[in-house]
Amino acid sequence: MRNEALTGYLLHQRPYQEKRALYYLFSQQHGVVHGIGKKGAPLFIPLQLFATGKRDLKTFSQINMAQADSAVITAEQVSYQQINGQQQYAALYLNELLWKLLPTEDPMPVLWQHYQDSLLELKQPLSATELRLSLRRFENYLFKELGFGLTLAHDSTLAAIEPECDYRFLPDVGLVPIIASDHSVNSVLQAVFSGSEILMMVQTGITATTLSSWSRLHRHLIDHLLDYKPLQSRLLWQQQQRYQQ
Repeated sequence: MRNEALTGYLLHQRPYQEKRALYYLFSQQHGVVHGIGKKGAPLFIPLQLFATGKRDLKTFSQINMAQADSAVITAEQVSYQQINGQQQYAALYLNELLWKLLPTEDPMPVLWQHYQDSLLELKQPLSATELRLSLRRFENYLFKELGFGLTLAHDSTLAAIEPECDYRFLPDVGLVPIIASDHSVNSVLQAVFSGSEILMMVQTGITATTLSSWSRLHRHLIDHLLDYKPLQSRLLWQQQQRYQQ
């Protein structure tokens, strides 16, 4: 890149020298781009900047906030609507998923649009159920982009799902029927679903009725993709919820 204009959102940042920061930008043009720029760029706000560099780590310059009408103004000149409360933890969670799971400089314009739409949704008043639905839907888009689209219409042998059977979900295999004599299955540690539950998920999609089932399924797939390393945003969210009790 040579002084290339990018539009995107910051996913993560770390201090780099006294007045600069290392940024992970989710750009509309090139997916996740790593770069170094002046400290102070905000999260959850569309940015416009210029990127220069042939290596993985670019130089970011002229970092400005991009308004919906495409006008560009500096960070010092505008106060912007922030995501607050529980929804801020949810936005941090989306950011952490993206910067930990997405490859570098792999354009994903469809996912980028879904991410932007999710941030706009998180700026609105949401009930606890509406918030969880928003996250599950975005996770589903992310899985598809990563090549892990969830197929629940049949089991790992391509046989139809039987409502009377139980299945365990293995991320690299799919839904595996549980044989009654299989004592290795631990329903607490593994993602175990009844056939009737799976059929309801297929029939209704991600809705309030099936939200708990989708949450369990997504949790196991995300843990697998992260190699079972903890998400800091998830830990912060859990701590905040305990303090409120």
